[in-house]
Amino acid sequence: MQSEPYHFERATLEQLETAFPGRLRLDAPLARYTAARVGGAADALLEVRSAEELAQAVRLLWEAQVPWVLLGGGSNVLVSDAGVRGVVILNRARRIRFGKGDQTPQVWAESGANLGVIARQAARRGLTGLEWAAGIPGSLGGAVYGNAGAHGSDMGDNLLVADILHRLTPEGIAVRETWTVEQLDYSYRISALKRHPGKAVVLAASLRLEKSMPEAVRARMEELSAYRHRTQPPGASMGSMFKNPPGDYAGRLIEAAGLKGKRIGGAEISSLHANFFVNRGGATAQEIDTLIQEARRAVQAKFGVELELEIEKIGEWTKTV
Repeated sequence: MQSEPYHFERATLEQLETAFPGRLRLDAPLARYTAARVGGAADALLEVRSAEELAQAVRLLWEAQVPWVLLGGGSNVLVSDAGVRGVVILNRARRIRFGKGDQTPQVWAESGANLGVIARQAARRGLTGLEWAAGIPGSLGGAVYGNAGAHGSDMGDNLLVADILHRLTPEGIAVRETWTVEQLDYSYRISALKRHPGKAVVLAASLRLEKSMPEAVRARMEELSAYRHRTQPPGASMGSMFKNPPGDYAGRLIEAAGLKGKRIGGAEISSLHANFFVNRGGATAQEIDTLIQEARRAVQAKFGVELELEIEKIGEWTKTV
């Protein structure tokens, strides 16, 4: 059951509307902004278009003590059918800038920039190092936050520094800092930011690249793209649902538990790759979540392995036992 919408102070709404004219919407459906194409409405949806605007919005909401969620590319998240209380910040800060001259090759981008777009722009310049990311649909900020990876590489291999807005007090006092890879404390699909949600937000980041030839980079990208199309289902999904447990693969375990191709309503555990849950049309977040719980129970019962989500569940959810 959905709780009452968040009660905004009039002064807070006026501040947001003044700072971001025409970009604040109330009771805004979120499904169109998610890769899985599911989810209810946000009490308020606010679009930001630069790292500076993102910092401004987050500071304002922290100071007003209004709950908020940041949404970038909409992959790797499952938004509840009951929606999200407070404000969803839609991150459209997408500037990308490549290093020039004799500098060590690198790219700086705002956190709303699409990671695959950054990788493809690097390839056109004959810069290697991000080929693994060409098929990832999420934002740079989400990739930094969750240590996204594929094909044996991840953000920890490329990140030089991240521009972070760090909340220091519950009252909303925050500072803008530059964090290194060491400070982000990366491990498999997790970071210091993800371990402490709501304490900081990624504004931008700089990534390490190397010089190569456009043809060589493009060939590697095409090789990885072909592999992805052979092994991952098309359509609306969040990406990998579960983290791979040590020494094994979540998809193999779900398939071996007999759930590959399992369908509830419009939601399906892919018959191509069992760690991808696909919206076949008209799926609800609850149907996807029911499949998540079934997969967890089946794998636990058959193999004694507890699957850990790689995606994040956003919004209001009925607690499951």
